Amino acid sequence: MAEREVVVVTGASGGVGRAVAQEFARHGAAVGLIARGRAGLDAAARDVSELGGEPFAYQADVADFDAVDAAASAIEEHLGPIDLWVNNAMTTVFAFLDDIDPHEYERATRVTYLGAAWGTKAALARMLPRDRGTIVQVGSALAYRGIPLQAPYCGAKHAMKGMFDSLRCELRHRGSGVRATMVQLPGMNTPQFDHCLSKMPHHPMPVPPIYQPEVAARAIYSAAHAPAHRRRRELHVGFPPSTRSSATSSRRRWPSATWRGPRSTASRPISGSTAPRWRTCSSRSTTTTTRARTASSTTSPTRAASRRGSAGTGSARGWPRRASPAAPLPRS
Repeated sequence: MAEREVVVVTGASGGVGRAVAQEFARHGAAVGLIARGRAGLDAAARDVSELGGEPFAYQADVADFDAVDAAASAIEEHLGPIDLWVNNAMTTVFAFLDDIDPHEYERATRVTYLGAAWGTKAALARMLPRDRGTIVQVGSALAYRGIPLQAPYCGAKHAMKGMFDSLRCELRHRGSGVRATMVQLPGMNTPQFDHCLSKMPHHPMPVPPIYQPEVAARAIYSAAHAPAHRRRRELHVGFPPSTRSSATSSRRRWPSATWRGPRSTASRPISGSTAPRWRTCSSRSTTTTTRARTASSTTSPTRAASRRGSAGTGSARGWPRRASPAAPLPRS
């Protein structure tokens, strides 16, 4: 019987992280779950057990390196040597940059960027001596193109991308058997839009088209287990035309691939009843999630603008229309 794979997932209490844990559990892996929320961790652990995996939940803040390192040690003690580490934890602030307090910006950066850096260091400390293992960074289309009202998150994902590029060069220079790959995600239907801090007058939402977290989970599993002749530096998941151009330069220069996702995605609620009703899609079809509208009103102007193709989450201040190229420039 093949030896059981040991996987660590940060941010495993919900959204993409929980879907990743479930995907690996379906393949019989032992999954170490790291997150701050105990209730979400316990629920994710039950999911892993029900799907045939072996869970071990560890409550920790990924912004603290000592906590991450302690979590890695505890996971290896209970499950065995770590084979695969998935850096997924994130947080953000939906607001104009000048409206974000310094401590709020710092917190988003520490969790999203430094959390990935500390997870990578903890994984390397254990994988390099064994000369084997895989580290997956969960990135975003926003690692290539910043959008308004998401400055902390965009900056953190850009930083993660730079760290990942450096790490790959270092591993290659050493001739190490440790692998590193990065999976760039599109807009995802996850609870981050419920629990992350927002200073907007309307409920935030991802940039359409919006994908279910199971699409990302299958892509991450595929990237982590690609055979040697199909391994890619990066895997781009479901990039729509509006964001595809932002990653074009990377595709031209580096080995990468695009994961289109399945032909359909399940429609299901993923968080509380105050969440908006979004349309989710895969590569070839579109479905509507059965999420309840807010009790106050129907579709907000922000969400309507986003469906028309505007980038970002929108604002009550509104974005001025771009002036016509033929319009004369104002005189100073």
